[in-house]
Amino acid sequence: MNRLILLLLSCLWLSLPLTNASAQRPAPEKRSFRSEAVDKKIREMESLLRSYDERLWQMFQSCYPNTLDTTVRYQRDEKGDDDTFVITGDIEAMWLRDSGAQVWPYMRFLKSDEHLRHMVRGLLRRQFRYITIDPYANAFNFGETGSEWQTDQTDMKPILHERKYEIDSLCYPLRLAFEYWLLTGDDSIFDQTWLEAVGQILRVFREQQRRGGNKTSYTFLRKTSAMHDTTANYGYGNPARPCGLIASFFRPSDDACILPFLVPSNFFAASVLRKAAVILTDVNHNEPLARECRALAEEVTIALQEHAVVEHPLFGRVYAFEVDGFGGHIMMDDANAPSLLSLPYLCDVQADDVIYQNTRRMVWSEWNPYFFRGTSAEGIGSQHTGLDQIWPMSIIMKGLTSADREEQRQCIAQLLRTDGGKGLMHESFDKDNPAKFTRSWFAWANGLFGELVLRAFE
Repeated sequence: MNRLILLLLSCLWLSLPLTNASAQRPAPEKRSFRSEAVDKKIREMESLLRSYDERLWQMFQSCYPNTLDTTVRYQRDEKGDDDTFVITGDIEAMWLRDSGAQVWPYMRFLKSDEHLRHMVRGLLRRQFRYITIDPYANAFNFGETGSEWQTDQTDMKPILHERKYEIDSLCYPLRLAFEYWLLTGDDSIFDQTWLEAVGQILRVFREQQRRGGNKTSYTFLRKTSAMHDTTANYGYGNPARPCGLIASFFRPSDDACILPFLVPSNFFAASVLRKAAVILTDVNHNEPLARECRALAEEVTIALQEHAVVEHPLFGRVYAFEVDGFGGHIMMDDANAPSLLSLPYLCDVQADDVIYQNTRRMVWSEWNPYFFRGTSAEGIGSQHTGLDQIWPMSIIMKGLTSADREEQRQCIAQLLRTDGGKGLMHESFDKDNPAKFTRSWFAWANGLFGELVLRAFE
């Protein structure tokens, strides 16, 4: 029945007036970064997408290059080396997570576009440097300018935009570095700063296994009326029983975890630690550090199977969203990635894994408290934007984790009719009224949409 409803709704958007989506792309001279390879791919897709639907073509050419067009600040540093700062969109700061995810849809072009390769190389260098400055921070300023969060009760510095500790902030740079190395063979970025960054990541992950107690060196408090924007127990977060998993104070949504062991982020950590170990062995010949990465990845993997798998009354064995090691668990999913839905996209979980498939059905249903179905669309939201707000990112991720082209195109159909007339993706939109949306400039979601279109139509 749900598929029939979606099919009928997909037909409705065909008769809607076209948005002025093509006007959303800046003129060539106003783009912050240009990639000949990306522009060539956009031109190659024009005939195919236009023959399918004009709206699709307009949205693709606006969304796919949005990160390059509007958020990249590439330069040479004082030593003449690559240096890249990537803002998240309508916030003039660089998130370790967002920046790594924003350039990911263009990685396929690194071999054919040297300018693009240098840009990604510069981003990785900056990410490694930021991690060495403070591995507990999630977002950074271009310079020591401070931010509106300087009064947070944590170890703030002027270079930090925000200091919310999130496991995934340390995972995305490792994922990007491994892919960059595989695609280009360039190992010049794996220098002393890289080694120091990996060492800092391991130090944080080990500390946040909580084997030394729940009072760790990191604390965070914020004066706010939003409960999810600060932490419990005077900044230490809720307690956890050590079990091999890594605690995260905040989710990828930048909202506080309820239970400390965030399951999707632990899957992500295990995956990227194995990738880092390969680089440390093959490039740095640092077997002790590589061995430490592999050992931690194995601890987390075993603990996930022991503590993150829960028997659901309807769906069977599924992954919980958060656990505490005491037996407590939270059954839900959030739109931000890493999420349970996104596990095959970001981690080593296979899409046909039985537990993942059970989990997928659970989180895309009313059994997930942040799943919303309305007259416009259905999808997963987030505490970050409140009730009844669907994130396009969740719909995109549903498509990216499916091998079914019909399902991928149904996801695209929902996205095309919920842009609020703006021709771009948003952070979230109201399930019954897409004109009510948050964030008109959210580059990560725009690039992901382009990635899904390529997946569904190439």
